[in-house]
Amino acid sequence: MELKKNSFAVNKGALARLLQWLNLRPEEGERTWMMFAFYTTVSVGLRWAEDSTVALFLDEYGAGPLPWMYIASAVMSMALVFVYSWLQKIFPLRWVIVAIAPCMVLPLIFIVSLRGGIHISFLAVSLVFLLRLWVDALYVINDLNTSIIANQLFNIREIKRTYPLVSSGLLVADVISGFSLPWMVEFIKLEQVILIACAVIVLGTGILFYLSHHYRAAFPDAPQRVIPNEQANRHRRLQAPLKRYTWQLFAFIGLLQIIGLLVDFQYLSELNVSLNSRDLAGFLGLFGGIVGLGELITQWFISSRLTERFGVFVMAALLPIAVGFVLPGAIALLNLVPALQAQGFFWGLVGLKFSDELLRYTFVVSSGPVLYQPIPERIRSRTQTLSGGTAEAIATGLAGIIILVTLFVCNLFIPPELQKWVLIGETVIIAAACLKVVLVLRSRYVDLLVFSAERGELSAANVGLRFFHQGVVKALSEKGNIADKSSCIELLAQIDPQGAAQVLAPLLVKLPSDLQRQSLEVMLIADVNPIYGLEVRSLLEQPPRTVDPEVFALALRYVWLAETNPNLSLLEEYLQPRHHSLIRATAAALILRQGTPLQKIAATKTMRRMLTHKQERERVNGVRALREAVYLQALRIYIPKLLQDESLRVRCAVLEMIAATRLEEYYSALLGALYYKSTRNTAMGALIKLENDSLEMLLQLATNIYKPEVVRMYAWRTIAQISTLEAMETLWLHLEISWGATRYHILRSLLKINKQPEISSVDTFHHSQVEGLIEQELKFLAEIYAAYLDFQQLQVIENYESDRILVIGNLLQDALKELEMDVKERLLLLLRLLYSPEKMQAAAFNIKSQSGANLAQGLEILDHTINLPTKTILLNILDKRSLEEKLNCLVEAGLSQYQQMPVSDRLGRLLTLSRLLSDWSLACCFHFAQVSRIRLNIQEILVALRHPTGFVREAAIAYLSVASRRVLLELLPKLQQDTHPLVVAQVKAFMKKYPVKNYRK
Repeated sequence: MELKKNSFAVNKGALARLLQWLNLRPEEGERTWMMFAFYTTVSVGLRWAEDSTVALFLDEYGAGPLPWMYIASAVMSMALVFVYSWLQKIFPLRWVIVAIAPCMVLPLIFIVSLRGGIHISFLAVSLVFLLRLWVDALYVINDLNTSIIANQLFNIREIKRTYPLVSSGLLVADVISGFSLPWMVEFIKLEQVILIACAVIVLGTGILFYLSHHYRAAFPDAPQRVIPNEQANRHRRLQAPLKRYTWQLFAFIGLLQIIGLLVDFQYLSELNVSLNSRDLAGFLGLFGGIVGLGELITQWFISSRLTERFGVFVMAALLPIAVGFVLPGAIALLNLVPALQAQGFFWGLVGLKFSDELLRYTFVVSSGPVLYQPIPERIRSRTQTLSGGTAEAIATGLAGIIILVTLFVCNLFIPPELQKWVLIGETVIIAAACLKVVLVLRSRYVDLLVFSAERGELSAANVGLRFFHQGVVKALSEKGNIADKSSCIELLAQIDPQGAAQVLAPLLVKLPSDLQRQSLEVMLIADVNPIYGLEVRSLLEQPPRTVDPEVFALALRYVWLAETNPNLSLLEEYLQPRHHSLIRATAAALILRQGTPLQKIAATKTMRRMLTHKQERERVNGVRALREAVYLQALRIYIPKLLQDESLRVRCAVLEMIAATRLEEYYSALLGALYYKSTRNTAMGALIKLENDSLEMLLQLATNIYKPEVVRMYAWRTIAQISTLEAMETLWLHLEISWGATRYHILRSLLKINKQPEISSVDTFHHSQVEGLIEQELKFLAEIYAAYLDFQQLQVIENYESDRILVIGNLLQDALKELEMDVKERLLLLLRLLYSPEKMQAAAFNIKSQSGANLAQGLEILDHTINLPTKTILLNILDKRSLEEKLNCLVEAGLSQYQQMPVSDRLGRLLTLSRLLSDWSLACCFHFAQVSRIRLNIQEILVALRHPTGFVREAAIAYLSVASRRVLLELLPKLQQDTHPLVVAQVKAFMKKYPVKNYRK
């Protein structure tokens, strides 16, 4: 066979390789490049405007008023941020993000023009100050605008890959403006440079206009004040966690801004002291070039990969760790060495500034938009505006105040040789606070993602029983819906079954009959307590016919079981025909339990008449009462006939009675009832009551592959609800040795166990067992991907151009894709065994969604929840990536080895894994082998002929008809006895096709 493609790693072209180097995916390329072009163009204009205004400012004022500039800039920026937020409530977001830059450029042009036309020195100087403030505010708004646009265009996973490249536009702008500005100043004035910068900003806005129009579906059409009721209600539910998260974000952004300004002030002050003006300019140029080069390399090739690998919060924590602890510690150590004291502090601050610049404009800037992704989309941009923009503005002003106060205090109280360490100490303290905020922010981030998915469950672990009891009493005492009160009693029985009688007994007389019945059933399940006997007896003392017969019977049972020495002669009165059948049956059962021989004879006669009565109600009540009898004696002979009773209610009552009285000879009837939908729930409940006594027979049923799969599934579910250690260990044992649908059913069963309040997580042994199962599933996935890719050869192999072969080959590939979906489902279930069910449920819900944003949100929850060695592989497998990429990921992790095989060899390898394949994929393998004339192992054929699924046997027989007609003719007489109509019809067709004389006698 001659292949047209030698491997799945084909030549992708220069653009594809570039995207791979930059850690981008093809579908993200266009959006990313357009965002990069917009941000770079606007940043070039802003840099020209900033440098020009700085030059004008220093020429007029000098460096002394810089702290005051920080404070004034904070006030100006904060005011504009509020205006920007207000505009989002009035106009659609797409209009606001496009119009904001040109609207802010117009005042800049006006101020420059006004300054050129005014000859009054005081006003001219004031306009320079205002010009500098406005450019600073424009910077804040532009960065905020860019971050909001990125959050609209990219989902939570895409931002980690794309935003480092987008934000590097500022670094590219530094290089372009740094080389071009000196040349421009040689020919034109600074005021004209500012006007050119305004034109460049407008040009960048034009790119943004095209981008927002091309991807207008990513932006909401309505203003943020117009929110549908459903989303408004959801926002109200999220209000508390959202408010906490927003405040944490506010603190994080503000503290980072203060750290940056403190470092910048110390750095510039030390440079001013250590270098003359000529050396200072040269040093700043060299330092800026080195930092810019490092930032560009980090942003383009390192930042996105590290953020994907270690998470956004690890990257965000690097700056406070480095600037607050590592480098101040290094500065202190350098000053302990006498030979380095002179230059140690200088180079230490240079390193401090280098680390701050590099980490701030790479990892921190890249992670910024990601932190806003858990916030619902309708309120995200406004929250980002108020939180991010306001935080930076307030922090800038606060930093200016801190510097002024520190300098004032140092000049008064601190010796000159120690003054330089004060700001270092303040930086360390603020960095420590920032690191603490990052740790808190991480937990709130994941919680908000889960809240946003609107998944959660109530358990006894988070319910205060005393207050819960008070709430139940209040709910049952007040007027309200009967259904709601019934749910309240049901919840009480689940959360505190032992304490239910304490709550329900005093309320019995006041409750309606339906709730009385439910309450007494709950009290009886929790064992009879003599303390509440008098309160229950009050129901028996009510006037005749005022108490429901079922309630009366339950109360009668409770009272007589609660008494140590009951007076059974009083019960004989209730055997009279005038009483309701349920009351008679209950009295008879109690007498059979505790009565004298004569009393038992009378009770037996009563029960016999009821069990053989023509009326269904009599038979049902008689059987239900037998559940409480200790010895059935002569009544056993009626059980077989009652199991075949025409009434479903009677049959179900008999099943319950068999479990209650533990009649071993009829346990098989309980298993038989699992086959029928009408009796399945009753049979499951009865088998659960038997606990370990039913475990072995349930296990035999569940592991018998020739039984219907639905019956096997319910057998596993029944085992899961048997609350014994043996049942749980049985599930864990068979989880490891099973595959496919069986493993899926066992996983679902184990998850039902783990929902119980007393079982919060698996132990260490089972944890390692689950990790091993995850690796097993991943290795199986590698086989699926390898097979799928090898079968793609059918499209390019010249010898496989038959339409029938291609059709069946495509069917086999589709079956392999379905296998992949099954494995992913099992992987998510395995993760739910190890981690918070709420988080895993929210993650799974989002991952299964067709929405790319929801998928990214689900992956983000997993990224911040699981800590397995295979975490990166799992995220790649669950993401929307090509099969080549997924297989390559598994190969690089050492979980598999891939070498392209001929189709025949790959099919043979698949069939060696037949126990792992689904029924449909196995059948497709045999059909493909048939049409392609591929020789298979005789053992694989025999296994398929004994397969429990009919269409798999049919596929194996069809293969034999081509591969070995002699063997087929030998098997046809035996195959006539097959139970599946598809196989029987196929055998008849072959027997008609081939003469009988060909059969071997």
